[in-house]
Order: sequence, then C-alpha cells, then structure tokens
Amino acid sequence: MRTNVPGGIRVLGQAVDGSHVEAGRLAHGQHPEALLATHGWLVESATTAEYAMDGALELTYVVSPLSGIRPEQSVVPRDPDVAPGEVGDPFQRAAAYAIVTSRHGLLLTQFNEQTHVAGDWGLPGGGLDEGESPVDGVHREVWEETGQRIALGHLVEVQSSHWVGRAPNGVVENFHAIRIVYRATCPEPRDIVIHDVGGTTADARWVPVDRLRDVPLSSAWHHLPELLIDRQ
Repeated sequence: MRTNVPGGIRVLGQAVDGSHVEAGRLAHGQHPEALLATHGWLVESATTAEYAMDGALELTYVVSPLSGIRPEQSVVPRDPDVAPGEVGDPFQRAAAYAIVTSRHGLLLTQFNEQTHVAGDWGLPGGGLDEGESPVDGVHREVWEETGQRIALGHLVEVQSSHWVGRAPNGVVENFHAIRIVYRATCPEPRDIVIHDVGGTTADARWVPVDRLRDVPLSSAWHHLPELLIDRQ
C-alpha cells in the first residue's frame, strides 16, 4: 500500500478513568472510530495526532464503553468516471487542515480543475510530507496556499474518507484520506498570496461570516460548526 506515512497510523483511546487503549494499526479504508468500535469503545472526541518513537502517526481519542450494535463496513463509493472493473492501487494519505479565523472572517481556498470538485471551496491544508508532523504540515500548507501565518489551536476532529477515484494524472486510485483538522487564528491577516504554484489551489480569500452562504463548499466541510450556515 502506498502512503505518505511509512510508519503507519496507530489508533489509541483514553478512557475517562485515565486508562489507555491501543486499538492497533489503521487498515486501508478503515475509519479510526470504526477500529475503536471493534474493540468495544465509543469515540467522544479526538485529542492528539503525533508521531511515536517508532515512526507511527498516533491518533488519540477520548473514549467510553460502547453499548449497542457496532457499525458495519460501508460500501466504497466510486467516482462517476471510474468503470466498475477498475480497481486502483491502495493509497492511504494523511493530511492536515485548519479552520482559520481572523477579524476578516474565515480563511477558505478554492479547488482548481486538477480536482473533481473544481470551483468548490474548502479549508486550507493538504497532504503531509513524509515524516512531517500534522502541526508542521498545517502551518506549511496554510502558508503555501494563502500566505498567512497562523496561531494553532486544538484538534477539532479526524475525518476518514474512502473511495475509488481518478487522480489528477489520470491514474485510478483506491484512495483513503485521513484529514486531521485543527482550529486556528490569524493574529495579523495579510494580503492573500498563493505560493504553491502548480498545486490544486485556484483561489484563496477571507470570507466574512455573513457571506459564507454564498460560497459553494466541498462536502467534507459542511458539518463543521463554523460553516453551518443556512443555505436555503
């Protein structure tokens, strides 16, 4: 399996009594919360995403005992332009993003035509370089995509998405995205500058909160509290 985290991703839980649970390595396409559920734990919140001494990226959650039915494995969706017989090579990619606010509003970036969501907007961020921590990665990505320096806050959530799709170079991938999302502020907002020329960012801007309903967001970010704007 191809990945930008060669040491793999390990999932840990911390119970309210202070005890720790190691759920094991995250398999390709597996949601961290589903892995903890197989061990009898319900996720309350994500707390940290840090590298261990052995090179594994450890995702830690506050957990409580799970009661009831454990979640089943969902069907893996496919992009419309991928034929049923196309399988694709497995690719597990960890990425870091930030919900960045300032006196100007919320910092958003727009996807370009290299992606399947060209024209949609989302949070600044992207894939980690090999060996790069999520904290270092999100600082780098925000700077590359927007030219802003941020003060990082706490971890908000870890998303897991699995689908079969076509990469910008046309290759079919069995893609597993792990998105680590932080809250952040920008104490000194400046003019937007996209340093990552040739990347997937078409535009970036500060969007006032009262104008968020006018911005077409990619589906990954619709549920976030800062973006829960009535769009009817």
